[in-house]
Amino acid sequence: MPASSLQYEGEDLLLRLVLQPKSSRNQFVGLLGDELKIAITAPPVDGKANAHLIKFLSKQFKVAKGAVSVEKGLLNRHKLVRIRAPKKIPEFFQQGISKT
Repeated sequence: MPASSLQYEGEDLLLRLVLQPKSSRNQFVGLLGDELKIAITAPPVDGKANAHLIKFLSKQFKVAKGAVSVEKGLLNRHKLVRIRAPKKIPEFFQQGISKT
């Protein structure tokens, strides 16, 4: 996994991702260029996709929803997401994490 899509900043994990809303299920899809593609079921309307993404990531990384924030791209499919002090790294991510 390219270091640009997933990296640590201190205890926080930064994810560069591209979101695919209105999918049939919530899942990590894979890499799309230097971004991680995530599919979610929520539509991109009234912030529902962002809220759903935060809920999905909080479950995957075993943190409170308040520990997940969209730092860039609130109104865009391309996002920079911060996960503060993740308790668990999903198996999907186990390869290629860059600690800085």
